[in-house]
Amino acid sequence: MTDPALNLIVFALIVAVLAILFWPKRGLVALVAGHLRVTDRVRMEDALKHLYKAQSSGRIGSLESLAGALGVPRSKAVRLVAKLESSGLMQTTDRGLLLSADGRAYALRIVRSHRLWERFLADRTGLTPVEWHEEAERQEHTLSPEQAEDLSARMGHPRYDPHGDPIPTDRLELPPAAGVALTALVPGQAGRIIHLEDEPREIYQHLVDQGLAPNMEILVLNTGPDRISFRGEGRDHDLEPIEAANITVVLLAVPDPAAVDTVQHTLAEAEPGQSVTVVGISPVCQGRQRRRLLDLGVVVGTTIQAEFRSATGDPVAYRIRGALIALRRQQAEWILVEPAAAASEGAA
Repeated sequence: MTDPALNLIVFALIVAVLAILFWPKRGLVALVAGHLRVTDRVRMEDALKHLYKAQSSGRIGSLESLAGALGVPRSKAVRLVAKLESSGLMQTTDRGLLLSADGRAYALRIVRSHRLWERFLADRTGLTPVEWHEEAERQEHTLSPEQAEDLSARMGHPRYDPHGDPIPTDRLELPPAAGVALTALVPGQAGRIIHLEDEPREIYQHLVDQGLAPNMEILVLNTGPDRISFRGEGRDHDLEPIEAANITVVLLAVPDPAAVDTVQHTLAEAEPGQSVTVVGISPVCQGRQRRRLLDLGVVVGTTIQAEFRSATGDPVAYRIRGALIALRRQQAEWILVEPAAAASEGAA
């Protein structure tokens, strides 16, 4: 007679082995497949992109920076540099590793593919902001120039990716770099965010969690060696300098008090029984999530009433255009509303 306890143990072991093998993105099968995808061509393209990024930011790439960016030993970086040089894509100088004209054009094609993919993922999928970059890193090597142009045409030839980076045109043209790092501003200066750097992932995630996004106007309050404080949309933010350096802004001669000091309330603040009026959707909410809210009728002027919370407090049921809709707190935080008092006065 079979021992039930033994069967349970065997079943648990089988499940554990399958999880180790097939766990999404972390299992052995996924890791091996990912390793196999890293071909010499992919490494070469990643190397060109790294050197282009270094040169465009005023730095010069080196063997050490290349090895670190690609996560390979210095010996492998040396062989990669030799291959790039023999292909006429770069040259080694006394200043460091410099792209040739052909190398810069090749790198820009990869950058174009990457940023088009990020725009597509932000607009057409339900991936979160921190996932756009990682998926684009995988997909950027799969597009031919013709396929990249087709993708661009399907999206109406966007000019910027969701982080605010300009997308190279089909002629590989880019507008001149604009803006300065937030760390360059002094107390009292105002700016408009035009770009959030998406690497490293941890810093970008923190910026997104703070509700920061391109086109947000800010006013610097204090700066110091440890913290930089600024106000945006009526809320004060404190960042470490290393985080603030990942935010690019254009200076504003005169800050707009309405944009900087007016507190933007969200649907998540509404208590059961309160009615509020939609004034917009946060720019942090993009793609499929944004379209879902629009499909539900969450547009400027819509009145929403908070009905009741679930037993755990999340999600919350809201009445939107006569229908009872459950929204998670994160979704409710994307919906910008007038305070309940303002909404009531408007209805009076």
